[in-house]
Amino acid sequence: MAPKVSTGSATWKGSLFEGSGTARMETSGLGSFDMTWKGRTEEGERTTNPEELIGTAHAACFSMALSNMLDKNGTPPTQLDTRADVSFVGGEGITGIHLTVHGQVPDIGEEDFRRIAEEAKVGCPVSQALTGTEITLTAELA
Repeated sequence: MAPKVSTGSATWKGSLFEGSGTARMETSGLGSFDMTWKGRTEEGERTTNPEELIGTAHAACFSMALSNMLDKNGTPPTQLDTRADVSFVGGEGITGIHLTVHGQVPDIGEEDFRRIAEEAKVGCPVSQALTGTEITLTAELA
């Protein structure tokens, strides 16, 4: 089977510190997002950055992987709310990712939910693509 290719693109104008850019979701056509260095390194800026985009992708992928694993366990979720906090330090790069998931899952105990969430964290394709980064997890039933 041929792989499905999804495409994102970016345009950057100017120097790193004074310039700006736009990231685009090409495959879906769902949007474009402004980027600046300040948006990457300072709080309160209203532009996106690569870390936010990675976090969004990671949260989505992890939620899908966890949903599948819970279903295979015979305990399909009613809802999973996942957040991915991606830490970035200028000059160092991405220093870590912390996933937090709150699940509404009937007929499962907290310990089993955490175990399956940990397995999903390791098995998620985005986690696998980011193996050079420390990924931590907090998993709780809602």
